[in-house]
Amino acid sequence: MRILLTNDDGIAAPGLAAMWHEASQLGQVTVVAPAEGQSATGHGITVGEAVIASHVQVDGRFQGLSVTGRPADCVKLAVREVLDKPPDLVVSGINAGANVGINILYSGTVAAAVEAAFYRLPAVAVSLDFRDKPDYARAAAIAREVITALLRAKLKPGWLMNVNIPVLERGSPRGIRVARQSTLVMHERFVKAADPRGRTYFWLTGGFTDDGEPDSDLRAINEGYVAVTPLRVDLTCNDALDAMRQWEWPTIEGL
Repeated sequence: MRILLTNDDGIAAPGLAAMWHEASQLGQVTVVAPAEGQSATGHGITVGEAVIASHVQVDGRFQGLSVTGRPADCVKLAVREVLDKPPDLVVSGINAGANVGINILYSGTVAAAVEAAFYRLPAVAVSLDFRDKPDYARAAAIAREVITALLRAKLKPGWLMNVNIPVLERGSPRGIRVARQSTLVMHERFVKAADPRGRTYFWLTGGFTDDGEPDSDLRAINEGYVAVTPLRVDLTCNDALDAMRQWEWPTIEGL
């Protein structure tokens, strides 16, 4: 099995090294990851300028391709230029922090997996919730078990799975729960202050203050379960399509 491994925390991130160690037990792993951290960059790509790719030694154990771009750039470059054949699986992570609820839309980790799904490749995004010190080694071992189960179930081309591992400082996960994406709104605020030059700046802070809906990914990890959420790249609101086709639309020919 050929596995493409990437992330959004950067090629030197410990979560990537831990995931490489476990993924290597499943197949041949190629690492193509951002040169620097790209958290919360969403599905941005680099246009209007070049991306630079360099081979680097990672964690003293393996080589990877360091890319001066976004996570989606890394997958695009790997599929189009780096790999001789498309990978059998794309894994993105392990991210430092959970990617549940609306955070999925901001996440560079998930964006890399979404990019893979564009190419009709099966993809898994892996994130770890934590409080003080993330245990990436344990998280990677858990992720490998989940990925193995997904492969055993014949993960289809273009399928995208978002895996979130709960806080491991509290003990072992209670199990695996298939959950939908939470739609809970985050409670956010800006801390206002002045820099040494007297300029006003704002620092975004906040987070989820509720457990979320009972069957959601947020509730699952808060209750100590590994949350597995199937995602799709088609954002069409199908519930509205039929109704909108019956609406009275203006005639715009000739305008």
